[in-house]
Amino acid sequence: MTEGRPPAAGSASLWEREAEIDTVAEALDLLCADQSSAGGLLVFRGEAGLGKTALLAETRRIAERRGCTVWTARGAETLRSVPFNVVRQLLQPALLSLMPEEAREYLGDWYDIAGPALGIADPGEGNPDPQYVCDGLVAAVRRLARREWPLVLLVDDAHWADQETLRWLAAFAECVRDVSVLVVVARRPGEVSGDSARHLEAVAAAAARPVTNLSALTPAAIAGLTRATVGRHADDAFCREVWAVTAGNLYDTVELLAKVRDSELQPVEAGAGELRALNRSARGGGLVDRLKGLGLEATRFAWAAAILGTGITVDMVARLATMDEDIARHSAELLCSARILTAPDPESGTEREEGGLEFVHPLIATAVYNSIPPGVCTAMHGVAAQIITELGRGAAEAARHLLKVHPDDDEELVEQLREAARENLAVGAPDAARRCLERALEEPPRPEAHAHVLYELGCATLLTAPAVTIDHLQSALGTPGLDGDDRVDAVVRL
Repeated sequence: MTEGRPPAAGSASLWEREAEIDTVAEALDLLCADQSSAGGLLVFRGEAGLGKTALLAETRRIAERRGCTVWTARGAETLRSVPFNVVRQLLQPALLSLMPEEAREYLGDWYDIAGPALGIADPGEGNPDPQYVCDGLVAAVRRLARREWPLVLLVDDAHWADQETLRWLAAFAECVRDVSVLVVVARRPGEVSGDSARHLEAVAAAAARPVTNLSALTPAAIAGLTRATVGRHADDAFCREVWAVTAGNLYDTVELLAKVRDSELQPVEAGAGELRALNRSARGGGLVDRLKGLGLEATRFAWAAAILGTGITVDMVARLATMDEDIARHSAELLCSARILTAPDPESGTEREEGGLEFVHPLIATAVYNSIPPGVCTAMHGVAAQIITELGRGAAEAARHLLKVHPDDDEELVEQLREAARENLAVGAPDAARRCLERALEEPPRPEAHAHVLYELGCATLLTAPAVTIDHLQSALGTPGLDGDDRVDAVVRL
């Protein structure tokens, strides 16, 4: 095999990833050796565009060829505020395939605690301690791993996972060697701070071997990839310029070579000067200019898709962008042809709505979202929240959009955020509840509701920040309007 070249069956995304694939294969050998084998944890870290997702996709293919059960999930930048989003992606499909009695049997005593967090059971009375919920999720995976052996869990873009998922992942990482399961995590360096960063550091510390940092492709690999894409006649000077322009970034290289092919640029030294201009259209302002060139309707479609983040369907986008469905369908086709949107890879394993779309790469999604004019972005988030509410999906799901709406003395919005906070508390996500109530205070609430919002905020922070709870409860007691049982409870809590 030529050095740096992927296996014949591999894609362009696997160039110079032999060492990482070998690491995965070794971990799978250990997992599949015996049902009592120790579990494993691998962490791949790399800047955007270096092929982390492609590496996880190859891991999935290798694991499935060996008869493993593979569950996948992926963090998303616009969904970080949605509690348990990633762990639900990971476990919910398997749990929903069970009969309710089977699910209760496998989760045992943890069903009533972990079930609501996973979205497979209705919350009970009271607000569960988030630590108990985390323990319940760990127990759930331990039991499912015994049932599904050999089981592989893939978590992509972990830097964008919600805090509740990262808390579970850090806790599970501590005991992963006691469970016959392989966990593979991919993330960018940086991107997070606070508790989320500490959780990711704990995951890295528990890994079976040091974190693997993916490197950019070498000039030799870029030359091989260039010739495999645009023709063996690509000369050395042209290949060298491809590497210089992209700095060996896999995503940029693949996109640039696609544009070279589409533009019918000859891959010779005389055409190398045009590569930088072509590359600028793949990211940031160049991508936005390319999007605008597709027309107003296609731009509005892309904006709406970026607002949704997930569940991107022609129907949902048409509703959000107030667009005729035929126009929306045509816009979707234009965006797919322009390599901005794509149909999900059926081998990714991630559950998607039927007829769903996704952005070709998170870099594109971020660039499109950041290009939306602020006023339009706020308005579209408001409309998205309204659509989700009309569909009966609950205040908690609408909350991620409501958090983006500018304060406007809206009493209805305050009540929606209070309801979302209650839903989050009921599944063991007090931090998500706190964000909703803090945003409700900014609206602000009506005078008669203000003290109650402060009281609810104090209750939401009780288990995670007692000092903050004291401040909020004292403020609630000092604000007119807190009467009856809530006042008594506030005093008791203090």
